[in-house]
Amino acid sequence: MTSQIRPKIAIYPGTFDPITNGHLDIVDRALNIFDKVIIALAVNPGKNPVFSLEERIKMIQKCYPAANSRVEIEPTSGLLVDYAHKKNAQAIVRGLRAVSDFDYEFQLALMNRKLEREVDTVFLMSGFRWIYISSSIIKDAARHGGNVHDLVPTHVETMLKNKFSVDSQNK
Repeated sequence: MTSQIRPKIAIYPGTFDPITNGHLDIVDRALNIFDKVIIALAVNPGKNPVFSLEERIKMIQKCYPAANSRVEIEPTSGLLVDYAHKKNAQAIVRGLRAVSDFDYEFQLALMNRKLEREVDTVFLMSGFRWIYISSSIIKDAARHGGNVHDLVPTHVETMLKNKFSVDSQNK
C-alpha cells in the first residue's frame, strides 16, 4: 500500500489593492517552502478599495500566468482559518516589514491558532528593498503623480496612472 504525500499548501491573504513588488517577493519566497500558494483576496465590506475585486484579480493573474499551477488566486470572505481548512492548507503566510507589524500579526496568528490548531502561521520578512512600502503608501504617491515604477509591476503602474488620471478628470 502506497501513501500519497500531501502537498504543502499555504494561503497568502490580503486585499492587494494594488499588489506590490513586496507582495510578489513574499509569494516567490513562500514558493521556496510550499508546493502551492493560494493568494486569497480578502472581500471585506468594511474596506473601500481603489480597485475592484475583478481588477485586483487581473493584476495578480498577470503576475502569475495561468501556466503556473503553483499559484492560485481566489477571493474569500469570512474566517481565514475556515478557508485554509477548506483548501487543505497547512499554513497562512504573512509578510512582516517592521516590528510594528509584528504585534498585530502576532495577535492574529494566536487567534487563528486558537480557532484552527491544524493551520500554522508562517511569518516572512519582506526583502530589504521592499521593507518601507505598502499598498497605501504606493496609492498615495501615485494619486499625487509620484513615480512608483520600481515598487509595482509595470502593468500595475499603468493601472494606477489610469485610475488616478480618471479620478482627477472627474473632479
